[in-house]
Amino acid sequence: MSRFLWIAFLVVLMSCASTKNYSPSKKYPSSVLQKDYVLLKNVLEAKHPSLYWYTPKDSMDMYFQKYYSMIQDSMTEQQFAWQVLSPLVDKIHCGHTSVMMSKSYGVWASGKRLPSFPLYLKVWNDTMAVTGSLIRNDSIFARGTILHSINGLTTAQITQKMFSYLPQDGYANTLNFIRISGNFPYFHRNIMGLSSVYQVEYTDVYGQKKKTELQMFRPQTDSAKKDSAAKKIVKKEKVKKKENPKSYYRSFTIDSSGYAVLTLNSFTKGNLRSFYRRTFRVLKNKNIHHLVLDIRTNSGGRVGLSTLLSKYISQTPFKVADTLFAKSRTVAPYTKHFEGKYLNDIQLFFISKKSKDGLYHANHLERKYYKPKTKNHFGGNTYVIISGPTFSAASLFCNSVKGQKNVMLIGEETGGGWYGNNGIMIPEFVLPNTKVRVSFPLFRLVQFNHVPQKGTGIPPDVYVGTDLHAIVNGYDKKMKVVKEMILRKLSEEKNRSLHQAVIID
Repeated sequence: MSRFLWIAFLVVLMSCASTKNYSPSKKYPSSVLQKDYVLLKNVLEAKHPSLYWYTPKDSMDMYFQKYYSMIQDSMTEQQFAWQVLSPLVDKIHCGHTSVMMSKSYGVWASGKRLPSFPLYLKVWNDTMAVTGSLIRNDSIFARGTILHSINGLTTAQITQKMFSYLPQDGYANTLNFIRISGNFPYFHRNIMGLSSVYQVEYTDVYGQKKKTELQMFRPQTDSAKKDSAAKKIVKKEKVKKKENPKSYYRSFTIDSSGYAVLTLNSFTKGNLRSFYRRTFRVLKNKNIHHLVLDIRTNSGGRVGLSTLLSKYISQTPFKVADTLFAKSRTVAPYTKHFEGKYLNDIQLFFISKKSKDGLYHANHLERKYYKPKTKNHFGGNTYVIISGPTFSAASLFCNSVKGQKNVMLIGEETGGGWYGNNGIMIPEFVLPNTKVRVSFPLFRLVQFNHVPQKGTGIPPDVYVGTDLHAIVNGYDKKMKVVKEMILRKLSEEKNRSLHQAVIID
């Protein structure tokens, strides 16, 4: 065996050993936590392109001091990440700068069910509705039951506190409503803490306001059979994903009524270049004039694939960005703490160049205009469904087509910033002692033909928000609205065609 293989083998063994011995209850001395904290502060100040974009430097300095002063005693990794780092990073108002637990914690937590608040909730505006329950034989909290408060805190108070721990572009919290709705027990446990008993106020099925006590959900201690069953489920899911791995990322269907639905959940995977070619060729050959483009769960990915989609749909030339720069052409002297290490410096060297303002611009993407495709370009009506998770490269696409007469954005405000965001290169920064990770964007991007900086996401042309009736009955309100719009137009087109035929006859 070569020396390289021996080294790789030893690294794997050491990694497995460290993960096996991992304990989430381990506490780090305050001096160790302070070293990690100061290192993160220093790299943010030196390399983050938009540290003071929404929070002035004097305010950010105050926050740095505030959360440093909270490290008075030893803490677990979870306490350090959630109670110190997460609220600090939130103050940057950058959706691409977020705190993640160590990889060892992720391995330890995988497949485990931890104590938590016992209800899953869909949260929007000032409303919380039950979508699932961990209570055995629950006869009270049917799907759609409205909760008014938990432990005396109203919906508005709960979301206000949770949002101060979760990252977002500017002030576009639509994404965070979706986040906490996706796993309310998880976020409530980590942010609000655990209670053995929860005081809950709700409205029952008869419209009466009531109060009750809920016991904290405690997983069964004897989990041998459960773990075995869980492994079988995971194994089955992996096999199923292998059978058709691309369908998770994208899909395309044509309805018999005469419209098509294109779903893109990512701009990273799914062999999108060839998929685009086939899809838009079919649209042209079958003479489809109405396309539903569903990107409401598309969190972004490769800018080139977002740009390519814009070329198929946009009616006018466009750019990726008006401004695109990094603060430095290297991540040194913090290179060893970044995922990818020297590869980041190599990439920064090739895509950026120092400009007169002292910043390192990606001049090619700032200057280049992309023309709409001539072959298989779609010139029909496009209905783009958006929501909070429409982020990053997906928001670049929305900005490039918004306002065109044949394109309509439908749904909710995007989580991706309308004025701009940070990204392009987003390596993880790993704190050396706790191994807590922070996703770290290296470029600031200001959108093409950007609007004033107000911290919003891209608004829809037709707003379709969360609907309680849809939650209770389990249907997709946004898609339902879009299909009804298309069917009305198809009916109008058919009537016009029949009328013209009568006149000709």
